[in-house]
Amino acid sequence: MSLIRPFAALRPLPKYSEDVVAPPYDVLNTAEAKQRAQGRPYSFLHISKPEIDLPDGTDPFAPEVYAKGAENLQKLVDEKILFREDSPCYYLYRLIMGEHEQTGLVAVGSVADYDTNRIRKHEFTRPDKEDDRVRQIDALNAQTGPVFLTYRHNETVDAIVKKVTSGQSEYDLTADDGVQHTLWVVNDKQDIETLTATFDAMDCLYIADGHHRSAAGSRVSAMRKESGQAVTAADYFLSVIFPDNQMKILDYNRVIKDLNGLTEQQFLDAIATSFSVETSQQAVAPAAPNEFGMYLNKQWYKLTINQDLIPGTSDPVGRLDVSLLQNHLISPLLGIENPRVDKRIDFVGGIRGLAELEKRVNSGEMAVAFSLYATSLHDLMAVADANEVMPPKSTWFEPKLADGLVSHVLDDHGC
Repeated sequence: MSLIRPFAALRPLPKYSEDVVAPPYDVLNTAEAKQRAQGRPYSFLHISKPEIDLPDGTDPFAPEVYAKGAENLQKLVDEKILFREDSPCYYLYRLIMGEHEQTGLVAVGSVADYDTNRIRKHEFTRPDKEDDRVRQIDALNAQTGPVFLTYRHNETVDAIVKKVTSGQSEYDLTADDGVQHTLWVVNDKQDIETLTATFDAMDCLYIADGHHRSAAGSRVSAMRKESGQAVTAADYFLSVIFPDNQMKILDYNRVIKDLNGLTEQQFLDAIATSFSVETSQQAVAPAAPNEFGMYLNKQWYKLTINQDLIPGTSDPVGRLDVSLLQNHLISPLLGIENPRVDKRIDFVGGIRGLAELEKRVNSGEMAVAFSLYATSLHDLMAVADANEVMPPKSTWFEPKLADGLVSHVLDDHGC
């Protein structure tokens, strides 16, 4: 079994692509999804967030929700909004957000290689979120949300990407958020064989985003094997694989509800034992690793951690800025031992900007905010290679992959 392989995608007819494409299921709540899908009967939100088509107050994890998603998917197939590719293909998917551009390969990745950590992880998953994805995949008999993977860039892959993307695209559309999504079909037999062999020669792939989707893919595969099925399409999961030199990771910032009983001056004095503290007349976006911004009582500060507190390269997790802030400030001073579950801390993706941190503090909702330097892809790979996991909310990837452009049906047609 190869690391990746082509597949016969379920996808929209080109004339319906703009009507179908939707944001990822996990970036909108039910109310937002309902509003976005209003007047758009072909929106993929009817499949990824099917509770919007059931009575208000319906539990989004109720069995009837997954059944409704399957019904809505079949309806788009029956109405010939979506069609199935005749034979297995790869696809190239380009995202453009402002000045940033990245082009990835749409493929299906091996569950067996995920299970043996050749497709490497860097985050824990939550059982409830895994369960949700398992039920969704099983009900639809399809994977509709791709896993976001990355690899160390490769000249052979680059050459095929350059050749294919110089030709006519299948879809080229701009979503509501201004991100451009372009898709090409790779159906040349030699290109398909070369891509499969080139990726199979790689040591590993890395999960950037989509740990719950990949874990759910593994569980569905195991479930179907236990039921007596032979090797099937369920032994692979839908993926978009981007080269490391095109990836964009944004900062993932922190806001805290209170100062853990400390006065403002006591808090500042305590910070100064582990960090240098400088006031700033403007919002602080850290310019380098080991620097942090702090917003407290309408004042910005620049914090720089003492160098003797930074572990060596043998501790790839402890060296992360998110770990340094957690271990030397948030935990000992603010009393938040487990940021994964503590309700006194919240996380703000860098796409929202520093103004969002000021807003959360100025409103009185939060007492203090911290801005961080973005985790590097090198650091992510180092953690994954060490078979370790990052602290929660360490990376924020942009731009996001859309739902609805390609889905992977779990039958043996075109596998």
